Amino acid sequence: EREAVAARTIAERGVQLVATAHGNTLDNLILNPTLSDLIGGVQTVTLSDQEAKFRGTQKTVLERKAPPTFDVIVEIQGWQQVAVHDDVADTIDQALRGYQIIPEIRRLDEQGNVERTQEAPRQSEGTPGAWSPTMTSGKKVQTQLSPRQETSNDISKDRYLDEKIFMFGISRDKLEAAQAETGITVETSNELKRATLVLTTKTHYRRGAQLVRVAETSGTPVYVLRKNTMPQIIDFLHTIARNKGIDVRVTGGTHDTSPPSSKITIEDAMQEAESAAQKILEGEFSVLLAPQRPYVRRLQHMLADKFSLASTSKGKEPERGVLIYKP
Repeated sequence: EREAVAARTIAERGVQLVATAHGNTLDNLILNPTLSDLIGGVQTVTLSDQEAKFRGTQKTVLERKAPPTFDVIVEIQGWQQVAVHDDVADTIDQALRGYQIIPEIRRLDEQGNVERTQEAPRQSEGTPGAWSPTMTSGKKVQTQLSPRQETSNDISKDRYLDEKIFMFGISRDKLEAAQAETGITVETSNELKRATLVLTTKTHYRRGAQLVRVAETSGTPVYVLRKNTMPQIIDFLHTIARNKGIDVRVTGGTHDTSPPSSKITIEDAMQEAESAAQKILEGEFSVLLAPQRPYVRRLQHMLADKFSLASTSKGKEPERGVLIYKP
């Protein structure tokens, strides 16, 4: 348990960490109370009747407690074959909600080449049975998409940057929040040789002399930020987008995707969330907040977590808001 806590502390400081854990599959980590902290931890949440009906699930569900310590999980299936889960947060969320997970299979052939294929969809053994469209009799239903599939359908191709970023000392959570804030999408790489550019801070640029030399020798561009902060990462995304000829309209230093009717300050939104949390602690069961853009909703979810309350986003853009409720 102490090693798991130490691993999380190291990862939160922007240090890349490689570790091994006992188990054969991802399900073994989900079911292990000690090791589950490495994938964000698992908690039981009791939903209201309305929320359970909205989700189409049972009233008691499992949810991920926090961001995972590791971004990638590799299942060693044999001497020449592994299964790779390249986005642990999304994979765990899909598994806990009953969606099928599809890891990438990498196999080493006799010539030493790596073959990449998709494993057949598997259902997580560490979660209760999820709601299925077949449960609705007499009605025409559609295939249930996972959150990752739904998100990928919503991404605008005009704001996709064909870049793979290797981050050194940069928080992945902040990069994801910056992407949600700007609407600009990029990919990340955990291997320097596969990256098209390196993103780091001034402090890490000085410390990581060897890594920087390797990147510069191979011709990989190195972008240096003054600090590991949201505004700095947003400016970086805007710079890369402009260099690729993408029109980026900036309002107040960030890309504003909010409709005119919902333009309120982040401070007001956070104060509304804090007031809602206080009401719930005083006896109310749930409070639905005003619609906000994705980045503000992310901050409101984090605030609810600090008050040990549960939260979920409801509605469709641009009228999507956060519902805070008792766990």
